[in-house]
Amino acid sequence: MAGSDEIGTITGTLDFDPLRLRRFLSDALEGVQGPMSVERIGGGQSNPTYFVSLPGQRLVLRKRPAGPTLPSAHAVDREYRVLNALATTDVPVPRPLLFHAEPDVVGTPFYLMERLDGRVFDQCALPGLTPPERRGIYLGMADALARLHAVDPEAVGLGDYGRPGSYFSRQLARWSRQWRESPTDDIPALDELVAWLEGHLPPDDGRVAIAHGDFRLGNLLFHPSEPRVIGILDWELSTLGHPLADLGFCCMTWHTAPDEYGGILGLDHAALGIPSVDEFVQRYQQQAKPAGELQPFHVVFALFRFAVIFVGIADRARQGNAAGSNAGEIGRLAGNFAGRALDLARAS
Repeated sequence: MAGSDEIGTITGTLDFDPLRLRRFLSDALEGVQGPMSVERIGGGQSNPTYFVSLPGQRLVLRKRPAGPTLPSAHAVDREYRVLNALATTDVPVPRPLLFHAEPDVVGTPFYLMERLDGRVFDQCALPGLTPPERRGIYLGMADALARLHAVDPEAVGLGDYGRPGSYFSRQLARWSRQWRESPTDDIPALDELVAWLEGHLPPDDGRVAIAHGDFRLGNLLFHPSEPRVIGILDWELSTLGHPLADLGFCCMTWHTAPDEYGGILGLDHAALGIPSVDEFVQRYQQQAKPAGELQPFHVVFALFRFAVIFVGIADRARQGNAAGSNAGEIGRLAGNFAGRALDLARAS
């Protein structure tokens, strides 16, 4: 039975025994004493995430979801590996602390990292900020992406983090297969997009970078008062890839509406202080290693991939093991993103 000196406040529903975690941390980390509080962080759709607080220590725990998942999905070991590698660079990431591969503590593999104090923005219109502040946030996002892509994977021990070359053809095959294997079958736009993307694959130019795979405003932690990224979060989909994949994904914001995962399509960007997509890309290109020219293909592919991700969220929601309580609602956005991608493909 847990004593008052071991377990403090529990916020949200946990799918593991906090006492078991507390006693594990006593052996795994130095200076663990006093009650441990745990808070489940809402809003995530992939790996369940928790704030773990002890006297003098503020941590973040990320774990695999409970229940059946795709074999290659929710790879918290890869998240930990890339964070550990990038901790030696100027890429802003939280400091990783430990990885535990066995399910004996929280029911699945998990890792711990330091908790940073900063701001996370869920709405890309950035309500509550001034126009100059909004502009700074967007340019800070471009700066952080450029810094990530400037890292030589070999130099940080990530030369084998993915297969170099033919990135888009391999990714298209992966996400097309995931769509085909999904029980969802009522989004014909996704079938049309697969055909369009297969017919417009860009030639492989050999560029390789550490690709985040989900680089967007909601996965960035900004300084409490400065327009500077202090932590790039959620590395679940990271691999070795083409830098234009991340850039195209980041540019989805300009092609989706506010009710479509918080995009900015249809808003007065100039009045809000938000740079145009061309200015954003130019800011990135000024600092990154040569990444090539962003084409409609890259943004169409990003929208298609995110649509398939939404399908997966909806599928997990039906199985009852999605990480977010609104997973079913977000899953229905798959059709919206597929439609946006198809509109852009046809226009190009």
